Amino acid sequence: MTAPMKVVFGSATDAGLRRRINEDSHIAAPPLFLVADGMGGHHGGELASAAVIEEFAALAGRPSLDIDDVRRALAAARRRVEALPPGQGAVAGTTLTGVVIADVDGDGYWLAINLGDSRTYRLSEGDFEQVSVDHSVVQELIDAGQLDAATASQDARRNVITRAIGAGSDADADYWLIPAEGGDRILVCSDGLSTELDHDTIHAILVAETHPQAAATRLVHEAMLRGGRDNITALVVDATSVRARDGRPGDHTAPTAPVADEIDGDTLPRVVAAGGF
Repeated sequence: MTAPMKVVFGSATDAGLRRRINEDSHIAAPPLFLVADGMGGHHGGELASAAVIEEFAALAGRPSLDIDDVRRALAAARRRVEALPPGQGAVAGTTLTGVVIADVDGDGYWLAINLGDSRTYRLSEGDFEQVSVDHSVVQELIDAGQLDAATASQDARRNVITRAIGAGSDADADYWLIPAEGGDRILVCSDGLSTELDHDTIHAILVAETHPQAAATRLVHEAMLRGGRDNITALVVDATSVRARDGRPGDHTAPTAPVADEIDGDTLPRVVAAGGF
């Protein structure tokens, strides 16, 4: 069985200028491109994010994955995080975001997953959009019309997330099934990047740096220059060729679908906060 798309990719991570420990973990190994941003402090977040990525790493090397593969890995990862001992009064937890390469009737798709406020973006045919929707108090206020995107980055609640793996949360992930196109560029990052770089700056760097490794390295470097207040991780993935039929189905999503067959609702990205929090 051959992979439904070919990719090239790059990754970069840094503890930042204010944190002693890098609690971000990531995997960039086809068909998996995921970032986990740990929380809990005193190594708790570091252990949580590492446990999640280690669980998913067992799937590396396959041509593609489906939503059942991802759900099983997520359930196992959640059990591992919940089994971690609490430290200094904090319960360990982690966000998770990114894409896996999926095969739908022989066609190449991005299967995106998100829990928390780390982010997945897509640059395709000149259009740059945030695929994931932050699971945060601020995002919920934006959705409810109680806060505008322009002031969200200054809101005191900007770091309060509403879903995670561990940290007392048992909420499911959101999923998006997106038809891949040759030339697509995916960015997966922790909020240490989106906090420092706004949407337009990220877009400009992704356009300017043609090689994915150069793009990932520069994104982290620029976030450091702008403060580096948190751990920073960036994965950049380019689809160099994609197997696809004419007339295949369009973008789909099912944030609570229990099985792959139920990913069948048309999706459009919700309004998301400008820049990062």
